[in-house]
Amino acid sequence: MKLHATPLSGLVVVETKSVNDDRGSFTRVFCEASLRELHPSKDIPQVNLSVTYQRGTVRGMHYQRPPAAEAKLIRCLRGRVFDVAVDLRAGSKTFLHWHAVELDADKPLQVFIPEGFAHGFQALTDNVQLLYLHTAPWRREHEGGLRPDDPALAIEWRLAISLISDKDRTAPLIDHEFAGLQP
Repeated sequence: MKLHATPLSGLVVVETKSVNDDRGSFTRVFCEASLRELHPSKDIPQVNLSVTYQRGTVRGMHYQRPPAAEAKLIRCLRGRVFDVAVDLRAGSKTFLHWHAVELDADKPLQVFIPEGFAHGFQALTDNVQLLYLHTAPWRREHEGGLRPDDPALAIEWRLAISLISDKDRTAPLIDHEFAGLQP
């Protein structure tokens, strides 16, 4: 696995390598030692699969507040997505900046999103599947979200948003009182 830094500290693109032959291919998508390089002393207690049916659908922007903050390692298993992370860490030099990575089932990229980031994605094809490895279990009482179309974020979605949940569409806008997430 090769790790590629992004403009947002801690947000890392993970490049995997496939071994190919006449039978097909074999790819290591997770290695505990590599996780330790990205995030020492964290385990993976939860793995989730997200299925999105319609191109243009946006899911996000979701995060977990401390003490349930989580890091995520995300890989696209089917289709293609525009995957977005927003830095919500209070005091960060890149506070409220976003960075996007195109994840494609046919390409060897994953994205590691550390604690203190909101995450969302837009399906660029129909029938997308994303695999999420989480460093903490989800807890409803610590769940947070921001509107994907918040002008304060100005995320440049690749497509017109065709479908979004009521929860995401009505998430709060960022205002002058939003101080970010404390570690």
